[in-house]
Amino acid sequence: MKHRKLATAAVIISSISWHAGVAQTTAEEKAVATVINNMFDAMRKADSVGIMQAFASNAHMETITKTKQQTDTVRGNTVAQFASSITKQKAGALDERISIGAIHIDGNMATAWTPYQFYFNGQFSHCGVNSFQLVKLNGDWKIQYIIDTRRKDNCL
Repeated sequence: MKHRKLATAAVIISSISWHAGVAQTTAEEKAVATVINNMFDAMRKADSVGIMQAFASNAHMETITKTKQQTDTVRGNTVAQFASSITKQKAGALDERISIGAIHIDGNMATAWTPYQFYFNGQFSHCGVNSFQLVKLNGDWKIQYIIDTRRKDNCL
């Protein structure tokens, strides 16, 4: 009977310890998700300042696309080019609807996988997945790198 009580106590203690670790991770995951969501909110508002605030100063952006010859290619873009292109649209014209598929964190580095559907002026345009790499700089999460896929079919 003593052994059963000790085993039960050990399970409870390890469960409490595990949940405490999850709570800390969850807070960091929420912080990472907030940066990503804030960037897309800024895009919807055509707010270049809000976009730039989400990124590290030396961030990179890339897209995997198909050429007219149906060859896969990777096209790069600077954050400044991206922010500038956003301000050329009216607020509300660009609407990327994401879901956070997964966030993984190790120290000051995070990865987020976000399937999305993109709408332009309320009309479906394309879908795909964003892969974000974030870094924690001076206590703040910043987007360091994004690569995404784009397609018009097999969208959820």
